[in-house]
Amino acid sequence: MKRRTFLSGALGLSVAGGGALWMQLKQDSTLQSYTLAGIAFGTTISIQVLHHNARYAHSALDAAMAAVKQVDLLMSLHRADSQLSQLNRQGRLDNPDAQFVQVLQSAQKLARLTDGAFDVTVQPLWEAASEAAAQADDSNKALALVDWRKLSVSNERILLSQTGMAVTVNGLAQGYGVDQALQALQQHGVQHALLDTGEFGTLGQRADGSAWTLGIRDPRHAEKLVQALPLDGRRMATSGDYETRFSHDFSRHHIFDPRSGNSPTELASVTVLAPTGMLADGLSTAFMVMGVEKSLALAAQLNQVDVLCIDKQGKQTRSKNFPAVRSA
Repeated sequence: MKRRTFLSGALGLSVAGGGALWMQLKQDSTLQSYTLAGIAFGTTISIQVLHHNARYAHSALDAAMAAVKQVDLLMSLHRADSQLSQLNRQGRLDNPDAQFVQVLQSAQKLARLTDGAFDVTVQPLWEAASEAAAQADDSNKALALVDWRKLSVSNERILLSQTGMAVTVNGLAQGYGVDQALQALQQHGVQHALLDTGEFGTLGQRADGSAWTLGIRDPRHAEKLVQALPLDGRRMATSGDYETRFSHDFSRHHIFDPRSGNSPTELASVTVLAPTGMLADGLSTAFMVMGVEKSLALAAQLNQVDVLCIDKQGKQTRSKNFPAVRSA
């Protein structure tokens, strides 16, 4: 999964390596804050809820964490027993879990929407790039295995039609985990929450009535803010060339253009606001590949989707309704 860090920061800030600073401010005493942290997707995740009753709060937190870990159990590349790992080993998976089917069907829709800029079959490119002695021939062989149209997904079977193909849902699973966890919280009556799986989602408000606020990090300075961003109920995801890189100059990193096999060269980071975590997660990856112009054009066509693009020189470009800059 996307590699994230979660560090204690000065002045009450916590740094989330995916691109946001979680701004923790003093809460009203009428609501108490309860937090649960755990490991999933190869990183630390954190869930905070506000509630009047400790027992209800802890029950909700446990349910939300279980929902996230269920997604990880099914779709993690870090687990040999996940359905994703089984699919990659065998080239097929019979009777797949409904959640896995849902995520892969969403991936196929996103691939069509982005003209192939988003493609879950890029895993061979990651594997080739991760090899210290990888040669051009290795990359070319890996690129020949990338084609989302050769992935067949149904409720009965998932099939990779070419030997050597492999799937990664790194660009969707953490956002999907946010959606599942927030749904679990709502089912337990929680009205106010902030969730970080590497992507972010919120319910309601902080106890003082203000919006949950995140800070978008500068892609070249881990603890420097580009802007503070009060969330409005939409989910937020950030992709950047700094998360996992294979070169010191950020020219080769964990995001690949499925059509060329190379890392996209225009953007350093993309932050997306969208109605669901899975959509925000997927679009942040796709927009890194598509670049500023095409990303803004597509965001304008999608309901409740906004984007902030930061290029390699630090220039910021926002969609029309992306929240205005607010000082941290």
